[in-house]
Amino acid sequence: MREGSRVLRLTVLVGETDQWHHRPVYTEIVRRARDAGLAGASVFRGLEGFGRFHTIHTSRLLSLSEDLPLSIVIIDEADKIRAFLPELDGIVSEGVAVVDEVEVVRHFGDSPEPA
Repeated sequence: MREGSRVLRLTVLVGETDQWHHRPVYTEIVRRARDAGLAGASVFRGLEGFGRFHTIHTSRLLSLSEDLPLSIVIIDEADKIRAFLPELDGIVSEGVAVVDEVEVVRHFGDSPEPA
């Protein structure tokens, strides 16, 4: 991705305890994104949120902090993101996936990470 290029950002919103074959959903999405050769994926843990059933999940109360919202964010070229979307079928049973166009304003770390 070059600076100034227009790319797509895929954001998948799921619950922290959501599972797929006894593994966290977010772990499976990140693994599949890597296997698909996407530029990268990051998982962000939310402090508070609610979804379709309007139950508030928050880190402020210990008893309600067991299923916090997570965002998995993947940014890459449009064709790669669109080709990856079917990978979410069958993995995400509750949540939402959104795609929006973004502009790369700065790309840091062009050299590979040390092993």
